[in-house]
Amino acid sequence: MRDMFLCGLFALCVELGVVVDVCLAGAERPNIILFLADDLGWGDLGCYGHPVIRTPHLDTFAGQGLRLTSCYAASAVCSPSRSALLTGRTPHRNGVYTWIAEGAPVHLRTTERTLPTLLRAAGYGTCHTGKWHLNGLFNQADQPQPDAHGYDWWMATQNNAAPSHHNPVNFVRNGVPVGPLEGYSALLTVDEAVRWLRSERDRSRPFFLTVWTHEPHYPIAAAAEYQALYPELPDVVQREHHANVTQLDAAFGRLMQELDAEQLTSETLVVFTSDNGPEGDGVTSPGRGSTGGLRGRKRHLYEGGIRVPGLVRWPGKVAAGAVCDVPIIGSDVFPTLLAAAGVSVPSERVLDGVNVLPVLTGQAAAVERERPLYWRLLMAPQMKSALRDGDWKLLADERLERMELYNLRMDEHETTDLREREPEKFEQLRSRLIALTAEIDAEGPDWWKTLSPNGGGVVRDEKQKNKQKKQQSGVKQGQRQQVSPSGGRKAEQQEQQ
Repeated sequence: MRDMFLCGLFALCVELGVVVDVCLAGAERPNIILFLADDLGWGDLGCYGHPVIRTPHLDTFAGQGLRLTSCYAASAVCSPSRSALLTGRTPHRNGVYTWIAEGAPVHLRTTERTLPTLLRAAGYGTCHTGKWHLNGLFNQADQPQPDAHGYDWWMATQNNAAPSHHNPVNFVRNGVPVGPLEGYSALLTVDEAVRWLRSERDRSRPFFLTVWTHEPHYPIAAAAEYQALYPELPDVVQREHHANVTQLDAAFGRLMQELDAEQLTSETLVVFTSDNGPEGDGVTSPGRGSTGGLRGRKRHLYEGGIRVPGLVRWPGKVAAGAVCDVPIIGSDVFPTLLAAAGVSVPSERVLDGVNVLPVLTGQAAAVERERPLYWRLLMAPQMKSALRDGDWKLLADERLERMELYNLRMDEHETTDLREREPEKFEQLRSRLIALTAEIDAEGPDWWKTLSPNGGGVVRDEKQKNKQKKQQSGVKQGQRQQVSPSGGRKAEQQEQQ
């Protein structure tokens, strides 16, 4: 039977151009779970130092595996981060350049080779539960849905759970609206994953499962049992946010308990992370998540908007209780999980992510990259582009003219701009940022040039259209001209006036 399965698998892989390591084509290939929280800040978990929020399941999980202290989302908002996880390509390259509003033309195209597509071709069963947010026309034939990207089974929402996390009414299962559900979103999402694990998957095959919760994205709702854990918090908004994170933790714990019950823990690689930093100002507005003291929040390309929790457990492969400070970004997930499954990455396209499995398993102390970590978000409130190369981080405005340089090893809070003190490093990274932006623009779709930077909708406002034209011409101008450190400072002073 095993020989027949491998023969069929080989034929399918040849047809789809997928290369599988035959040494891993049998029972040794791990099951894989990618668990993604929504708007969870770098400092929101107990294992990352939060003094109040209770996350016992994730804290235990961190002790069973590896905790990443320089883990980055590929964007400071949700849809672009998700697109990079599934493709290994930075958002402007794969096309999902902003969060996707309902009805928007932006979507993850089927020309992208996704994790579930490649893993399914390599013999994996595939399932997605929770938030999707990779198309504007959700559950409509005009755009690809989760099954078009390789999922055998899916239950999802386009964006947020509606009307909130409590009793959502907008889930769709395999193309059929589910109708009103009773309960809370994260727990319902995990319940669906458990259902698939127990009764819907082919147990003769390894599985790839993505569980993408809505928590703690607003509008939130937390069960009374979790709110009761925070009687000392008089601020109702803060109490519900913290309870919401604990609710997320409980859902994660339920899924890990199911792995134990099914005796799958030892053969399952689990990755937990978040799509971007926390919402709001953290003090008065809805959105009380913590950046752990880092600068900026959701939508910012400063550390607080893009640095997120990252936990990895793979018994026997990843050391328990380990901590790693090597910078890792969301686009690295694609080649890394393929490597764990013994599947080669597509060779006919540029990947921005790299296989970091040797670092996760302790076989290497650093990551070799052809391209630095890169971000671009035109809806960001200040700097719109950034890259990190080693300890150095460069940020730039939309025209690639005003820039800031930081050494994150010495200044992780990004308080001291070093562009004037380090002119050689500044020029080196400035040139790399301009060149990489030009390379990505030449390959990615042009949606960002004509659609809204905030949601990807059709732009009807003439002022907004003119602003986009100026941004595009500014990028081209930045690619042609040299900008001195003092020139950047002058531009900053003019903008602040």
